[in-house]
Amino acid sequence: MEIKKRQQDVVQFLEANRIDFEEVDITMSEEQRQWMYKNIPEERQPAQGNPLPPQIFNDDQYCGDYDCFFEAKESNTVFSFLGLKPRLSSKESEL
Repeated sequence: MEIKKRQQDVVQFLEANRIDFEEVDITMSEEQRQWMYKNIPEERQPAQGNPLPPQIFNDDQYCGDYDCFFEAKESNTVFSFLGLKPRLSSKESEL
């Protein structure tokens, strides 16, 4: 249940901010699961077991796991965390 809640939190944020993304269900594809495991830097791997979803990538660039996403969200640095340029709000873009 916790994994599903975390996944929903990430998806809701991306949708609310109109950020294009592709959600990959690693339970349905061994190839995708192995790709994810292989592309998480060694220093970010858990001490035991496999990394749990959600793991966040920008194309092939690893951004981080849910805890990193949550910290970025709390500190209002998600765009930087995702490797994206922050978008101007509609009020700022009218100036």
